[in-house]
Amino acid sequence: MTGSTTMTNDRMWRAVAAERASLVELLETLSESDWNHSSLCEGWRVRDVVAHLVLSANPGLAWILVNVLRARGNFDRAIRETAIRLADRATSTQLLAALRDGMTLRATPIGTTAADRLMDLLVHGQDIAVPLGINRPMPVDAARSALERIWETNGFRARELSRYRLIDTDTGWTVGTGPLVEGPAASLLLLITGRRAGREHLTGEGVPRLNLR
Repeated sequence: MTGSTTMTNDRMWRAVAAERASLVELLETLSESDWNHSSLCEGWRVRDVVAHLVLSANPGLAWILVNVLRARGNFDRAIRETAIRLADRATSTQLLAALRDGMTLRATPIGTTAADRLMDLLVHGQDIAVPLGINRPMPVDAARSALERIWETNGFRARELSRYRLIDTDTGWTVGTGPLVEGPAASLLLLITGRRAGREHLTGEGVPRLNLR
């Protein structure tokens, strides 16, 4: 992997707060039908994604244990079901207020870091904006930090994409070996987290071979 981000932990948390603030501004413009629109996350409405971001901003061990048990030990299922339950019982105004209140919180679930919170916000911001036809620019340094975190932890599609040479044309970040796939940091972040959005900005001989389910 070439180069590494210079973002300090404090700078990363400030980027988290900025993403939350920007997302609040976007959500303030949405109609109620927009809140109930399907997001890029399969089976999640926009309001479900917002509920997830609200919950992840202020996690606690008790919450995690209770909901994992409720989901019979399936952590991903616990995250999904808990977000949907909150989204169903809270109004859009309440969800927006909760996200706003948690804007500057610096809490993380066990085993995660500020980089994970930043990645979550960047990707879920696109999950909300793209289906609604809203252009939501992604800060380049933040996107690169998220890419590095996923690659270092072998998260999402990192193992599969290690068979390709990925190049971030914004910063020069390069990983992997094999057929070339290059594009902006935002598009690579969406690719590595399993989204089809942004693929039109990817180029290279490896692009036709990608499994873009």
